[in-house]
Amino acid sequence: MEGAAVAAAGGGATPSSLPCNIALTAGLAVLAAAWLLASIRRRNTNAIAGGRGAGGRLPPGSRGLPFLGETLQFFAQSPSLELHGFFKRRMDRYGPVFRTNIVGEDLIVSLDPEVNNFVFQQEGRLFQLWYPYSVMRIFGIPTIATTLGPLHRLMRSLVLRFLGPEALRQSVLHEVQKTAEAALLSWLDQPSIECKEALSSMIFSVTAKKIISYDSETSDGMMWKHYDTFFGNLITFPLCIPGTAFHKCMQGRKNVMKMLKELFDERRGKTARRPAESIDFIDVLLEELKQEKPALSESTALELIFLLLFASFETIASATTAVLTFLTDNPEALQELTEEHDYIQKRRADRSSKITWEEYKSMKFTSHGMFRTATEDVHIKGFAIPKGSKIMVCSASVHLNPAVYKDPNIFNPWRWKDTAEPAGGGSKDFMAFGGGVRLCVGSDFAKLHMAVFLHCLVTKYRWKAIKGGKMTLSPGLRFPEGFRIQLLPKA
Repeated sequence: MEGAAVAAAGGGATPSSLPCNIALTAGLAVLAAAWLLASIRRRNTNAIAGGRGAGGRLPPGSRGLPFLGETLQFFAQSPSLELHGFFKRRMDRYGPVFRTNIVGEDLIVSLDPEVNNFVFQQEGRLFQLWYPYSVMRIFGIPTIATTLGPLHRLMRSLVLRFLGPEALRQSVLHEVQKTAEAALLSWLDQPSIECKEALSSMIFSVTAKKIISYDSETSDGMMWKHYDTFFGNLITFPLCIPGTAFHKCMQGRKNVMKMLKELFDERRGKTARRPAESIDFIDVLLEELKQEKPALSESTALELIFLLLFASFETIASATTAVLTFLTDNPEALQELTEEHDYIQKRRADRSSKITWEEYKSMKFTSHGMFRTATEDVHIKGFAIPKGSKIMVCSASVHLNPAVYKDPNIFNPWRWKDTAEPAGGGSKDFMAFGGGVRLCVGSDFAKLHMAVFLHCLVTKYRWKAIKGGKMTLSPGLRFPEGFRIQLLPKA
């Protein structure tokens, strides 16, 4: 994953078998639908028919059991960060492009780099974004992840005003540093801390402040708790009846949306204009809604806030926790990372001064480290993809391709050291943040947050693993035993 801290290549269950791809971790991270390993595109008709497509053969595969399809296998837990067993078994049997049925939807799944890149690059022409109904219920309709054309471009431009490179350089960089320094200092007083939980809370305080002027010191913490309930039950079978995990997930979402609506209404009722330095994302959305013919509706604005808050803290926390587990098991990588940041600090006239934008951009070792539907009949690599077919693009598989990356299941942050970042943020062999017009809008924010946190960590502290650290896919990234560390002052 370009930019995710060491952005080394991945992680597995043991130091000797750590998958090539922390890109997998971050790729999952920055995709809003955390329970999906891919993007889906579709083409304007219904489910995939059997037999041959127009002018070619359909990919091989199976629809599985009636009603269930192959959903249970898709959600099964994988014991490491290697390519999820669901995809690996079917790739071995059918090849990198195959058919399946998940959550009641017939899909064509692609693990082929060329096909994946083609789908991303043809967004808006031969393919358009599509999500299953169960996903739309979770993340709302519409959001930046599901809108098309002018509305998507507007939403993306609004988000970039707060999370784009210029905003990062002007204000976010130092806000992230200040929050990270305070969080690390507070961890010193504890016998151990649970990494992902502590990092999620830390990141939420930064992003929520920028988006809704959330103050972690004065808040009762209920919004954070509702989000935690939402995500804790997200990667589950979408059966929404009382008592099920999915029902708890939807209740968490409902509670967050209620709080956001109350905040939105409260802010709209105020007549006094807020100072320029206090303007947040809600203010920007309210200004947009005041236009004579606003492109956004209030419900769209609220869904956008909900998704941004979730995607920003939960996904970055998962990726950062994964980075810490990899570094814990690889002293050599930790040593080189520390040397890079110590060198940056020693060059300053005042070693306690704030990180500059130039220093952040110089962190080379640190920074290296979806669904569609077809709108026309497509023929590629000997297969026919009929109009209306739903295509799951499994971009994570790209980073585990031994034909591209030597020993992809071995943790090796140096593999990226002399590799330039792909133009536009992605290529057919690198899709940590998606590609095409759907390249993750928060990718720069994710990279900066992890790099600054690591700088604050390794220049002043060391840590000792206390418990956990095992990572699994089910299919999203999970830490079933957590990862507890003890933070200590640097000797």
